[in-house]
Amino acid sequence: MKAKLTPRTVEAAKPLAKPYEIHDTDLRGLLLRVQPSGVKSYIVTWSRGKRRTLGRHPVMTVARARNAALAALSESAEHGAPLAVIEAAKPRPVTLGAFIAEHYAPWAKANQKAGQETIDAIRAVFGSLFDRELASLSAFDFERIKAARLKAGIKPATVNRDLSRVRGALSRAVDWGMLASHPLRTVKQAKGADDSRVRYLSQDEEAALRAALAERETVRRRQRESGNRWLEERGAAPRPVWPAVGFTDHLLPMTILALNTGMRRGELLGLTWADVNLQACTLKIAAGNAKSRKARHLPLNAEALDVLQRWRAQRAGTGLVFPSAGGGRLGSIKRAWETLCESAEIRDFRFHDLRHTFASRLVMADVDLNTVRELLGHADIRMTLRYAHLAPEKLADAVAKIGRR
Repeated sequence: MKAKLTPRTVEAAKPLAKPYEIHDTDLRGLLLRVQPSGVKSYIVTWSRGKRRTLGRHPVMTVARARNAALAALSESAEHGAPLAVIEAAKPRPVTLGAFIAEHYAPWAKANQKAGQETIDAIRAVFGSLFDRELASLSAFDFERIKAARLKAGIKPATVNRDLSRVRGALSRAVDWGMLASHPLRTVKQAKGADDSRVRYLSQDEEAALRAALAERETVRRRQRESGNRWLEERGAAPRPVWPAVGFTDHLLPMTILALNTGMRRGELLGLTWADVNLQACTLKIAAGNAKSRKARHLPLNAEALDVLQRWRAQRAGTGLVFPSAGGGRLGSIKRAWETLCESAEIRDFRFHDLRHTFASRLVMADVDLNTVRELLGHADIRMTLRYAHLAPEKLADAVAKIGRR
């Protein structure tokens, strides 16, 4: 339909069952579209049917629509399209938050064992920068956050670990062509971090830890017995009783297994019964469950084997070795572990330090460092060299050999 668009013709245009358009006879490219709902919109068209809505009647008048259409058609003749359309078609700058959520997070979850943990940490520490465009980020932005965290008492090692996380994320942005240069290129690690920390249990501490584990088992059994008596007195069904030779929960068997294998917490939490061979006295750390992404096989000594046999006897024997109450992967064991260490009166000792204890025992038992490296799953012998000082007699023997020559 064609007609000269005037206030009168626009007002007279009534809605029909289907949308229709009135093309202005005075200005080619300007038209009025009338919807069945009664909505009337001014539209400009150019270059083989390309179009853009200018505004709605009556907010936009016919005169304003004609002026806007003239400007759009003039820009189209010069630039190929109205400038507003060209600007809208330009790719919008990516913010740090959008990059993390849309690009890095999917990659990290697919390629890193602790991918979700990495994403959560970056969001928690550097969330104040998430609205900033990637290209606008500078070294100062991260230096400022680093300085504030150190001033707040955050340990240098923790600050460095979080810097490494965001550094890795932005390295991917550079690799993928989304960032021209790395904003953390000149940001240095916080000083004072002891990356060579080797905290291991002394003989007395290990004895205290084992005693605390045994006492915890005893207390939990007594509490279950007391609770069941209370339920029975009231006619309620008692809760299941743990086997006499079994365990009340995962903490004791997990701790003993860590002491005897040096497995990382994540490796223990991801261990499945399919990876455990009780007949061959071995277990496998699957590649997807290992920090290095490389599978390794560990021998089970007598204590580790006994613990697993007893634990399996009271479990289904399928799925995860240490599942949550709902059958899924266990979350944090920090609270239970801290309570245990308090009971044992052991200070400054993390669950990960059981791994250091395992390695230290091997080195002090004169096991060569390369064997220790293989058992721990270290990709680089330099990680294992942290334990070399625990066998000073080896260094002395090496120097003595030169003297004997």
